[in-house]
Amino acid sequence: MSKFGKILVGMSGGVDSTVTAMLLHEQGYEVVGITLNILDYNYVGERVKNPCCSLESIMGAKEIAEFIGFKHIIIDVKKDFQKKVVSKFVDEYMSGRTPNPCIKCNSEIKWGEMTRQADILECEKIATGHYSNINELNGRFYLSKGKDKLKDQSYFLWDLNQETLSRTIFPLGNLTKPEVRSIAFTRGHTTVANKQENFDICFVPDNNYRLFLKENIPDLESKFNGGKYIDLKGNVLGEHKGYMHYTIGQRKGLNIALGEPMYVINIDANNNIVTLGRRESLNKNGLFVKQINMMKYADIKLSLNVNTMVRYKSSGILSKVSRFDSEKLEIEFEANIQGIAPGQSAVFYEGDDVVGGGIIDESF
Repeated sequence: MSKFGKILVGMSGGVDSTVTAMLLHEQGYEVVGITLNILDYNYVGERVKNPCCSLESIMGAKEIAEFIGFKHIIIDVKKDFQKKVVSKFVDEYMSGRTPNPCIKCNSEIKWGEMTRQADILECEKIATGHYSNINELNGRFYLSKGKDKLKDQSYFLWDLNQETLSRTIFPLGNLTKPEVRSIAFTRGHTTVANKQENFDICFVPDNNYRLFLKENIPDLESKFNGGKYIDLKGNVLGEHKGYMHYTIGQRKGLNIALGEPMYVINIDANNNIVTLGRRESLNKNGLFVKQINMMKYADIKLSLNVNTMVRYKSSGILSKVSRFDSEKLEIEFEANIQGIAPGQSAVFYEGDDVVGGGIIDESF
């Protein structure tokens, strides 16, 4: 019987999950490592260089577990990943929205499968190498930003539910990235300690989502090429390659000369129309979010002053969040911000604590 019980540790083969497993093993937990096989490597082929979920990384995680001395399992989740993440990614772009696939991958694929396997293996807890913390208030569990503010990953974890949070621990929450690399180095894991991080979407490793869509949708170019650019008054400005190739706030790659910098202001997927305008036309003073997950509080009865992040590593903006209806929250900003894209995530904080988050439905 281990000192602290049995714990399932998500392992990617990188330095963060390696140090997580190592620290828990040293503390006296009975560690079981788990690595999820999410990609079909025959499909992605040569375009994959060094994705975070490569076959090399999977085998690296297994070797690390064997070296440290604990059990390790590899679970195939390719079908679920394709259905819940990749297909949804394509569908969102085809709906004129800009998806963030890491959100649902975390809540539905990674934690979904880890929770299932933890039950099978009789593991009381789950751990990963994310740079965040979990706290409890009045019986509710919620995320807080990690010590390393440059690496904090709470923005990507806002969709974790209460049951998941109650079983999860983040051993790196009070460490910085340099400290984590130092721990790996001093324990002899020099290769892992020096391993570079990959920030691309794992199934779009070259970060070229346009090529990815072309490869996944038959006759994409012939069906949608020749759509119209219009201005805010509805005047036709020219033609584009298809609405799905553009995102809100985009300036480069429009392939149209109008005598001044123009930005994508709106995308009309139904009519294959992209609206262009000056930068100031991107200014928004609020938004609505749907698919809400509340953390620190069960709900927002009146309104709450928060700091809202609409993209990862942004400083956020002071806001007031309130309940709009049974499906939506309304967030009003104290100052205008730009580049709000439907489909992305809005996460609202009270200090370092995550109050909740949701998918941006529309801005105003």
